[in-house]
Amino acid sequence: MSYGDAASSAGAPRMPRKGFKLVLLGDASVGKSSILMRFLHNKFSEEIETTVGAAFNTKTIESRGRQVKFEIWDTAGQERFRSLAPMYYRGASAAVVVYDQTNAVTFERAQEWVRQVMSTSTNPNIVIALAANKADMEDKRQVPWEKAEAFAQQEGLFLLDTSAMSGKNVLRLFEGVAELLPDEPFVPQQRGLQVTTNVGSTNGAGDGKPPSRRLCCQ
Repeated sequence: MSYGDAASSAGAPRMPRKGFKLVLLGDASVGKSSILMRFLHNKFSEEIETTVGAAFNTKTIESRGRQVKFEIWDTAGQERFRSLAPMYYRGASAAVVVYDQTNAVTFERAQEWVRQVMSTSTNPNIVIALAANKADMEDKRQVPWEKAEAFAQQEGLFLLDTSAMSGKNVLRLFEGVAELLPDEPFVPQQRGLQVTTNVGSTNGAGDGKPPSRRLCCQ
């Protein structure tokens, strides 16, 4: 399943473009693919297909005077695909872990995902965001925001309250990750762990000073 490439708007100033691998992680039905569809096309569908294995998409956004090309792997959340996830995130520059705030079990699993990424990623500076999805169903919330906030602060995560249905904070989620990325994409030494495409560069550059690696609770 692929939603296609969505590039930055025509006529915008051209800046250096770098490809950063980003992986979406989380249990089944938490809304990973819906978040991605909202980010790529600003659309929402109740009939979205279940991801099998992983789906690949790209989108380029502007951040800190540069064009950041996200190379996004949307991974399946079913248990039978769980063992495949490290193949996608080990060489990633960023990971977005999603949970359904109306389902406490998915938050517990999200914590496991975060710790797994931190302990096994080949990138010691991987940017990790935590998306508390389905904010439009706040009346059914099972995970107190304070609990998510405490975990994010403890682990140094970029935390946002999101809704793929309404679009709340979805763009900000990816913009926040882009702001935290270093100037250069992570390149793993191990062969076969990185999936990238060749991208050109044009005149202009950032200030060479990456921001803090992570921040919490926007």
